[in-house]
Order: sequence, then C-alpha cells, then structure tokens
Amino acid sequence: MLPSSLTALIAGALAAVASAKVVKYNWDVTWVNAAPDGFSRPVIGVNNQWPCPEIRATEGDTIRVKMNNKLGNQTASIHFHGINQISTNWMDGPSFATQCPVPPGESITYEFVADTAGTYWWHSHNMGQYPDGFRGPLIVEDRRDPNRGSYDEERILTISDWHHEQSLKLGKAFLNPGNPLGIPPRADSILLNDGRGADYDFKAGKKYRFRIINMSASASAMIDFDSLDMEVIMNDAAHVKKQKVDQLRITPAQRYDVVVKAKGNRREKRNFGFLVSLDTNRDHTQPGARWQLNQTGYLVMDPSKEKKPVVVDAWNPVDDSKFKPRNNAKILPAPDKTLVFTFEHCADEHGILRHCVNGSPFVNPKVPTLYTAATTGEHNTNETVYGPVHPFIVSSGDIVDIVVNNHDVGVHPFHLHGHHFQVLTRPFTGAGDWSGSSDELNKRPPRRDTVSVYGNSHAVLRFEADNPGVYLFHCHIEWHVEMGLSATIIEAPDVLRDIAIPNDHINACKKAGIPFEGNAAGNVDEPLDTTGIEYDPPLEYTGAEWIPTLIPRFRRSRVARLA
Repeated sequence: MLPSSLTALIAGALAAVASAKVVKYNWDVTWVNAAPDGFSRPVIGVNNQWPCPEIRATEGDTIRVKMNNKLGNQTASIHFHGINQISTNWMDGPSFATQCPVPPGESITYEFVADTAGTYWWHSHNMGQYPDGFRGPLIVEDRRDPNRGSYDEERILTISDWHHEQSLKLGKAFLNPGNPLGIPPRADSILLNDGRGADYDFKAGKKYRFRIINMSASASAMIDFDSLDMEVIMNDAAHVKKQKVDQLRITPAQRYDVVVKAKGNRREKRNFGFLVSLDTNRDHTQPGARWQLNQTGYLVMDPSKEKKPVVVDAWNPVDDSKFKPRNNAKILPAPDKTLVFTFEHCADEHGILRHCVNGSPFVNPKVPTLYTAATTGEHNTNETVYGPVHPFIVSSGDIVDIVVNNHDVGVHPFHLHGHHFQVLTRPFTGAGDWSGSSDELNKRPPRRDTVSVYGNSHAVLRFEADNPGVYLFHCHIEWHVEMGLSATIIEAPDVLRDIAIPNDHINACKKAGIPFEGNAAGNVDEPLDTTGIEYDPPLEYTGAEWIPTLIPRFRRSRVARLA
C-alpha cells in the first residue's frame, strides 16, 4: 500500500493531466505606431495592437503560438524566457541557435508544455529586435500554489527602458567604427506597463501579489514601495523562503513575485506611491551613481485624495544572492564539469568595440546550432563543427558549474536557457576571478535563470544537465549580445542526433535561403571541414533587417584584446 502522501501526490498529478488544455494564440506580427511616453514611433505589435498581449496558461497546459511575420522589412522569432522547453528544445526561439529567423510572409508555430508555474515573459530573440516592443508577460498559474493563502489578488507590473529610435538604427550607430569607445544607446524614458499607467486599486487590509517583470533592453531597475514592505515569494519563477525587503534591484529579464499588504483601515484611506528608478550606472555600488529616469506608480485607496511622489534618499537593495530556497534544498553535488566563461572588452581592426569571451566574440553561424547538432552524426561531440559560438559540450546527467569571471567594470545580467541554476556565490565589485575555493559557496543556494555579475568580480552557477538541447548562456543587455557576449551549451549531443525538426521551421529556413544541415558553414559531407565558417563578426551591422539572401556577408577582421 502506498503512503498517503505519495497517493495524494499521484492523485494531484493525474488531476492536473486530466484538466490540462491547449491554450492557442494566432499572432500577426506587424508594425504599429504608438506613443507610450508621448513620443510617437513605430513599434512591433501583435494583430495591429501594442502593447503586445499576455500569454496565460495553467501548469501542465500546452501553449501553442502561431507567429505570422507580417513586418515586411524584418525577420522575427520568439523566445519564451524561463520556460525550460523540456523535450521541445527547437521551440526555444533564439535565431541561429535553435531556429532560423523567420522571413516576412512566413509563419511558424511554437508549441510546448507550461511545465512549471511562475512569472515569465516572452520576447523576440532575433538580433537586437525586442527593444522595439515585441515582448509581453507570460504567466503560468499554479494549480497548487503554496502561497495561495498569502494574498487576495494579483497584479502585473512590467518595467522597461525605452528608446525613441528604432533598434536597427541604434544598432548600426553603436556597432560602428565611428563609435570606437562603444558608447551604448541611452534610454530616452522609462515605461511602466508599457505606458498604460501604473495606478492600482488598493483596499485596506488586503494583500496583493505583484508579478514584476523587467523587459528592458539594458537598464536594471530599483523598486521601493514607500513605507510598505515587499515580501518576496519567488524570483525567476523559483520559490524562495518568504523575506520582507525594503528595496529590490531587478535586472533585464529578471522577475520577482512580491506580496504587498495595504495598510490602514476603511475610514483612514491614503494613497501609497512606489518608485521605480532605472539603473543606467555601470555599477550602482560605486560612488557617483545616479538615477535620472524615474517613474512613480500608485496604490490607490481613495482617488479623491492626493498622490504624493516617492522620494528615496539612498538605494541599498537586498542582496538577492542570499535568498533561500523555499524547500530548503541543498547545493547540488560537486560538479562533473566546470565551464569557465571569462569576458572583457576587445576591439577589431576596424575599431569596433566587441565583447570577447575566452578571447573572442560570439559570431552567429550560418546553420542554427541545434540543426548542426542534429545533422553531423558522431561529429556533433566535436566543438569544431559549431564554429565561433563558444560551444561547451556536456553529457547527460552531468552536474555542471559555470564560472563567470567579469573583467569589465560594469554589472552584467547573465541568463541561461533551458535550466534554472543554483547561485553558489556572487560577490560584489572587486572580488576578482573565482579562486576555486569551495568554502566560498552557499550551501543552501537560491535558484533562478538570470543573475547579476558585478564588475571585476565573478559568479559560480550550478545546474544538472537533465534537459538535452542547445542552450544559450548570455548577457541579457541586448546591446552586449550584439557585441558577442554569449556562449552555447551543447547538452547531451548524442541524444540530439537525427532529431526531427518541425516542417514549418525547416520551411522558414528554405524561404530565407539559410542552410539547415551540416556544420556551422553548412558543410554536410565533411563536417570537420571548416571552410566557410566565419570566425569574425561582420563589419556592417544588419540586425533583423530582411535581406532576401539572408546569408550574412562577413568581412574578415582581427579581434584583439584591449590592454
């Protein structure tokens, strides 16, 4: 006879399967005009509307999104950020990693299981495109939410930096010999809920769950709910032990679920402000940090009463690397493999500033990396076939450490596709490279999918390789991705041989004129023949611009580390 706890668990799982459904979306991706901060500009919308729609499902449901690219002048893709894509790696979305960019006039369907409840988001993962507005929340509701009794209602709060110029123009000016210092695009404004406003009804005595999502291209954000505490219950869709905090810092791509309780009573109503300040500093912990873009939202108890702006004297957000997992999970066993990811600024012979990872910048292959893994047979365990995507090959079941050594002065948010990792250590600025000492490691580490790594410092992240596929590991500052600050984890390549890619995904490659088999150059018969693999980034930045051949024309260049 089974224990009652196990019987209940099995019964719950069977009930979830029985009630699961297919949540369907049919999206025409189009240009529309919008003025979220009062300045009108073209943005990328869905079904001729912007802001783009939310995806909402319940744990166990299948999400199906048909994307019809009707942009006319740009390719497109969608990444479902934080969804692990278990057994559906080809649905992950990053162009030239797990799919071809979809050309105008073509459609593909993304279909995957919403396997874990939490707060996620979706966005273009196509060559600097999502800052043009092609992004939105993705909420997976929990059938057995352990925090259900901790709040009465829920709200969504999205945060974004915003530019008045389109991304392609910004990218061309940024990655250009005329910008030898690599000065990145500066945000023109801050958006809360993509400009729809951030005033929320607030009733005395009630508790509200805020799902906070940073959808910025580059800026982190500081958040302070005035005199109200935020009780953190989740970070990046992972449960943490409840912890009350005064201030949070949320990087691009991170999410926090917090509970805020309405103070006061029905006779003594007041309106509470909350301040969001964009952190555009290199490192907010250093002297001289400034916050020039600020926006106040309000928790409104009485619309007839005054709404006072929030003033913060000093920003001192909680150290999120110290959160504890709700289930008190221990650190994973010692690693079978350690991947060292050391990065710094570098410049090519044309004076264009890049980011070098272990000595060179990431360069997109001509064949999506997953398709190379699927079509090069026994050679798919050889890093050579993948070209300059910084391939790290790990075996099924490996415990893997990613050691990130940041040789830059700035703070960088790093995201891993396909997994939640444990944050074993993440010291502040100036700690230098990781020493390798296990004494430094947190024995009850939090889990998340995006973490900040401070200037001239490091982080150690650990995960179990239990999800075969091709997964990017990259800085989530979009301009830094375009500079080459990415790597690729090839997980269990033996399992990926001859996997079946959906026909509509392959058809998108054919329509775009992109090879979909062979090594990084498309060499099929001789995968170890590196002829045609481009190891240097292109001189001219084309971003998501639609060029009928769509096979990039590269110009060889010499990349050198900066002294």
